Amino acid sequence: MTLSSLILILLIGGLAALLGEKLGQHIPKWIAALTLLVTALPVYSLLNATPVSALWIAEENHDWIPRFNIHFHLAIDGISLLLIALTLLVGFVAVFSQWKDKLEYQGFFYLNILWTLAGVIGVFIAIDLFLFFVFWEIMLIPMYLLIAIWGGDNRRYAALKFLLFTQAGGLLMLASIVAMVLLNQQSTGLLTFDYTQLAQHAIAGKYVLWIMLGFLVSFAIKLPVVPFHTWQADAYSQAPTAASILLAGILSKMGGYGLVRFVLPLFPEAVNSIAPYAMAIASFTIVYGAVLAFAQQDIKRLIAYASLSHMGFIVLGCFALTTLGLQGAVMQMMAHGISTAGLLFITGMIEQRYNTRDITKLGGIWQVAPKLGAFALFFIVASLGMPGLGNFVAEFLTLAGAFRPYPLLTMIATSTLVFGAAYSLRIAHKTIFGPLNVATVADTDNREGTVMLAMAVLLLLLGLHPQPVIDMAQQTLDHIGSLSMPYHHLTTGVQP
Repeated sequence: MTLSSLILILLIGGLAALLGEKLGQHIPKWIAALTLLVTALPVYSLLNATPVSALWIAEENHDWIPRFNIHFHLAIDGISLLLIALTLLVGFVAVFSQWKDKLEYQGFFYLNILWTLAGVIGVFIAIDLFLFFVFWEIMLIPMYLLIAIWGGDNRRYAALKFLLFTQAGGLLMLASIVAMVLLNQQSTGLLTFDYTQLAQHAIAGKYVLWIMLGFLVSFAIKLPVVPFHTWQADAYSQAPTAASILLAGILSKMGGYGLVRFVLPLFPEAVNSIAPYAMAIASFTIVYGAVLAFAQQDIKRLIAYASLSHMGFIVLGCFALTTLGLQGAVMQMMAHGISTAGLLFITGMIEQRYNTRDITKLGGIWQVAPKLGAFALFFIVASLGMPGLGNFVAEFLTLAGAFRPYPLLTMIATSTLVFGAAYSLRIAHKTIFGPLNVATVADTDNREGTVMLAMAVLLLLLGLHPQPVIDMAQQTLDHIGSLSMPYHHLTTGVQP
């Protein structure tokens, strides 16, 4: 099994879904689900694969553009394998979220879902920086189409805003990649876009800070963090349920992955110089997102601002420059991806049944649909960081890792736990409990129950036994530390 086959299966599956619509309206969704299942089988086999090197579990390298020494270089380590598994899980949730919907152009709809997933997986396994940029940009087009064609009343505005923000960040990243490659060539005499070679020779000079900021802004837009967040609420609220799940569950994690994979190891001096400012922005984002979430009436917009707050924890963990902080950032990417996908899946169910996402028009769901109410309550308390669930472990590790180097900023970030409880309890009271304000509807069916139960079990496993995830990521985090980070003297983190 080659790594490129992971991408190729999804691309071919998308074309099959498009053509399959001619055989029947229900065919594309089955093709999409089967494609994800076929892609998951080789990913599962990698869990027990013998690593091909000290750094990579699997690797594939082909010449692509020899004149510029650009390679089609793909590789998987522990962190990328975790995020690919998350990508496929969220992909399944996205496909099943609109299983009953009679969408126009269903074949094209599922093509865009599968091609978005192909681009995301490409981002997680591309080691050549030019190839990484290509996958980063390709992924934008199908997501733009998902929002612009199947979104809400204001979909075109939201889609265009999403595209402009992310495209601007991509152009900044491309300029930074070219500048870094040229500076590296001046110092080493080697023209290369390869991550492993660039990481061995950290560039220096007066332009390094600006080059690093180009990467950082691009990743900050994708997460997002303040002040690059204004596209998020519009995109989340206007996108169809499946696209919202992809945006929150995996596309935002591309920004966190970029910080861990590229920013921290490639620019050690610049990272250390801006770390206090990045921590301050992260702390502000955490509090700001939680406060805005409390004020929302639309459930999707509430989830969008809550996600903004949670993305601040990823930045906090990365720039704390401690092992615990980085472990917390990785755990946050995994736990947030699952819990937010679950919340948006339930939001889609509520919207299908009641044709509204307005909290003030809902109430008493538990009385008429107790299984739906129980699952909704579970994912709400998971999002606020209930002990025993994955989100709690992620936030605890992040805050513990950030406290010693930045105690004041960590205490400010910790205050958001109160705000998180406030907006979580508000949405629970307004929609699940409270006065009965909704009509009797069909409760959770077997398909919906199976999807939500699977995600709930995963969150429990992450909360009660997070060590396998930490172990899988640790080799990569140790590699980052050996390249650039002065964090091992601060704390050793959770040990295998």
